[in-house]
Amino acid sequence: MSVTIDITGLPPERVSVVPSPLAELGMALHALSEPGHHPGLQGWATAVSSRLDPCLADRLCEAEFLWRTTFSDVFAPFAGIPGGHALPGATLAEELDQLDKLTDHQFVTAALEFTCQLRYDSQVSGPLEDPELRRRSLELAAARGAVQERFTRRLLEDPPAVRAWFRELMLDCDEAFFADVWARVQPQLAADARHKSELLRRKGLGEALASLSGAVSLDQEAALITVDKLLEGHTATGDGGLVLVPTSLGWPHVMVLHRYGWQPAITYPASGTRPQAPSVEQLTRRLEALAHPVRLRLCRHLARSPHTTGELADAHGMSAPEISRHLSVLKKAGLITDCRRGRYVQHQLDLSAVARLGSDFLEGVLR
Repeated sequence: MSVTIDITGLPPERVSVVPSPLAELGMALHALSEPGHHPGLQGWATAVSSRLDPCLADRLCEAEFLWRTTFSDVFAPFAGIPGGHALPGATLAEELDQLDKLTDHQFVTAALEFTCQLRYDSQVSGPLEDPELRRRSLELAAARGAVQERFTRRLLEDPPAVRAWFRELMLDCDEAFFADVWARVQPQLAADARHKSELLRRKGLGEALASLSGAVSLDQEAALITVDKLLEGHTATGDGGLVLVPTSLGWPHVMVLHRYGWQPAITYPASGTRPQAPSVEQLTRRLEALAHPVRLRLCRHLARSPHTTGELADAHGMSAPEISRHLSVLKKAGLITDCRRGRYVQHQLDLSAVARLGSDFLEGVLR
């Protein structure tokens, strides 16, 4: 499973690495709503939440579905501007001005995309135009609670009023806490953007993409970017460009904007924010390797001390070839290591790899 971006005909000058204040504000709001996704930010989230004005906190609760369970494209308005060449603004105010340039259809479908199951990667009408889709959107919003139903109803009845409300909410967040956050992280993001841009200029797109995350790769021959994620999607740059947006607050998320008709963008954790996790394929291989009871028992032995194949065969009452087959599965999954001692090969559980399984799994499903 992965999200792919067809970059056929994309010249290097149409690839841009640009920080986004609005995207980073969205990340900050997500971290406040889901501190469990971002253990390194829990102290900051607790401090900010404790200082929030109760009125502002209530307003954030109204619209938190835009950033809590996922990350709405309303935080990347540059991508929806016709032409596919716009870039994130240098300031939050500039990006909110870009948000004002989106049509009501774009704003509403971006806001209701995940909560109301609107199609993402194909051209369809929205709930403003389709009465049946409008009814379905309200029905699904109601299933998520009265607060979201009221917000969705307001959004469908008066999009301009909700857009103005949202803009004011973002500006109030900036005044309450985000201006300080942006002043702290902006130099790091700007430095990361310069580094990636220089890498792009000197070594090409493949090297630049590889530096974003181990989850991002380029097939030069097929002109295809692949982002390793537990979902499937596809988009193309066409006559537009590709925007890479660094985030200081977003790890472990690597997000791909692949909305139909919008400019593709990849939001990635800036260098130094967190280590890379294994690919989805490798994570799946490890979980499947541990799903077998015999291999679990082997892991128990190998966690205590190194053992040879013969020793394991005797201990488990199995033949050496049977044990070898199970060890091969564990080794391909990267869960055991080998060490030759004379004419014997000893196997041992890689404790660090096993210890990371929980965090690797969480990063894989959140990526």
